[in-house]
Amino acid sequence: MDLYEYQGKQYFARFGIPTSLGGVADTVDEAVEQAEAAGYPVVVKAQVKVGGRGKAGGVKLAADADEVRIHAQNILGLDIKGHVVKRLWVEHASDIAKEYYASFTLDRPAKLHLGMLSAEGGVEIEEVAQTNPDAIARIHIDPVTGLSEDAARAWVDRANLDPEARDQAATLLVRLYHCYVEGDCDLAEINPLILTPEGKVHALDAKVTLDENASFRHPEWEEYEDDSDVDPRERMAKEKGLNYIGLQGTVGIIANGAGLAMSTLDVVTQVGGEAANFLDIGGGANADVMAAALEVINADPAVKAIFVNIFGGITRVDEVAKGIIEAIGRVSLSSPVVMRLDGTNAEQGRALLADHLSDTLIAEPTMLDAARRAVSLATA
Repeated sequence: MDLYEYQGKQYFARFGIPTSLGGVADTVDEAVEQAEAAGYPVVVKAQVKVGGRGKAGGVKLAADADEVRIHAQNILGLDIKGHVVKRLWVEHASDIAKEYYASFTLDRPAKLHLGMLSAEGGVEIEEVAQTNPDAIARIHIDPVTGLSEDAARAWVDRANLDPEARDQAATLLVRLYHCYVEGDCDLAEINPLILTPEGKVHALDAKVTLDENASFRHPEWEEYEDDSDVDPRERMAKEKGLNYIGLQGTVGIIANGAGLAMSTLDVVTQVGGEAANFLDIGGGANADVMAAALEVINADPAVKAIFVNIFGGITRVDEVAKGIIEAIGRVSLSSPVVMRLDGTNAEQGRALLADHLSDTLIAEPTMLDAARRAVSLATA
């Protein structure tokens, strides 16, 4: 779950990470109120979950209420890479002496937490990694031992942060690590982390991604729920508990297993088609799950054919076949369904389906044959 900047800063504040004084505004009048509270000059920032706000005109400096009104009016409703601005963050403008970069995420191959710190902040870290990789000081952290103050200070020294920033930065990094771990984040990033002319270090921006698998530990996360920008197909699938990602093609995909689903997408592409989605129903391909999957895909007007690709390992194909038969009886399909069933008890499953086959329910012996038929139907 990605947070907006203002939510990320509020999350940081729980762990004692200093940020700029500011507030949220949904209207021009509210923006002026927040500016008055923060103190001029202020920065008016679009709140969207995408980068490039500044280049798109979504971040503006204002010296007084009149300028805040102009900027707020221009930014609200602005389209930034397909995201329409509905909310602003108005904060006191900070004088900046130096900009740094800091983040924590998980290094999955190493099975360790990864911290990245650079004296070159304010730009995309990918750009720094490409043009000057030595400017990024990395640290791997064993989750059992965590990040100590001494380790943080040594890390700051390796990153060559300015001497006057190092003690504060080390303390802040330990707090950011606690935010990342105790706050169950997938990513906790500050870019830029700034040093002011007065010698203060604080987070000028916040990028936080929460691990949704940990939501059972955080009932307070409900306040962060925002599906206004979510694909309606994905919203519907989430409500039904399905592992679904919407795509742009015309062949709906249902498979049992993430690897099989990805292979199914590849085969559809191989034979000249384009998948409309990724949908993994896992091992529980019973009637309820299958009906939910068919409902979601059937609701997509772009889908012209549905490819159901089932391989039974632990899952028995005859039980899946029973689920398909019952599900099709529940759902009024607008597209033909092409099935490939293989694996444990596959012959029994195919026999169960034999009496139900028609022009709209088609069985093929192999994955390649089924992909070809589904693509042919989708492009007819």
